[in-house]
Amino acid sequence: MGGDFGPSVVIPAALDAIAKYPDLALHLVGNQELIMLELRKRNANVGGALTIRHTTQTVEMDELPSQALRGKKDSSMRVAINLVKEGVVQACVSAGNTGALMATARYVLKTLPGIDRPAIVSTLPTMRGQIHMLDLGANVDTRAEHLVQFALMGSVLTEAVENKPSPTVGLLNIGEEEIKGNEQVKEAATLLADSNINYAGFVEGDDIYRGSVDVVVCDGFVGNVALKTSEGVAKMITHFMKEEFQRNLFSRFAAVVALPVLKAFRRRIDPRRYNGASFVGLQGIVIKSHGGADTLAFGNAIKEAMLEVEKAVPQRISTQLETLLQERRTG
Repeated sequence: MGGDFGPSVVIPAALDAIAKYPDLALHLVGNQELIMLELRKRNANVGGALTIRHTTQTVEMDELPSQALRGKKDSSMRVAINLVKEGVVQACVSAGNTGALMATARYVLKTLPGIDRPAIVSTLPTMRGQIHMLDLGANVDTRAEHLVQFALMGSVLTEAVENKPSPTVGLLNIGEEEIKGNEQVKEAATLLADSNINYAGFVEGDDIYRGSVDVVVCDGFVGNVALKTSEGVAKMITHFMKEEFQRNLFSRFAAVVALPVLKAFRRRIDPRRYNGASFVGLQGIVIKSHGGADTLAFGNAIKEAMLEVEKAVPQRISTQLETLLQERRTG
């Protein structure tokens, strides 16, 4: 029920997903009347791979997480996460209020043993392919130990979903030299260097899109600013290109000639292809779709959830964390 478009995007994305993946079963959680309205528009029926879970409340996009947690126990968000807790479903996908989703997921599912705080991790395109970056906004203030936990979770996730053994991990900093950075980052670097994580050292902001490492780690304040800045730069480049190609008759002709290249470029940086941020560190899988996601983007969030279920990401994180803690006890 959340996001900018609610059922009008979620329902067609769900129908596309079950048509594409025969083993997939989806529970549509929300207002039954509105869900059925969208299903009827598309001549779709409930049953088989589709189940409706009716709820009487909705978490608004500008609602405080504390209010949603206390006062919206029959919201689509709360009920969906409860289904994960109860083992009825294996993952939750939502385009709703990020703060409320994180607060509810953390309250209901709890964090994995040894994880202090869950983090938001997402995939970003690079010149060499793609990377995973975390935290993207869940934790504004973090300690060095939290950054180490983020590094471990990002490493395990990348290894699992991309079949990439021992992915390289970089710590986002204002320089690559050991003397640079605040005490929090310096301490985290020392801890990472002594761990079994494949730590590659400090990386700077421009390394994110170079693809210098497989995982970029930072606190939620820095990560969210970096992400939103990147989105703004991408929109600015697109805006400038449109202006230049529409400047005169010759530039419009050039745009027609360059159309195949422009389409390929747009596809490579299309944020819809990378939609679906994971809340790692929880005892369950929760995927956050962008609030403005269209059908294609929300479908990719569903796909991300399926992949993390298939690869048993929470269980892998728990196993690797125990190994890390055991090394510290015996080291």
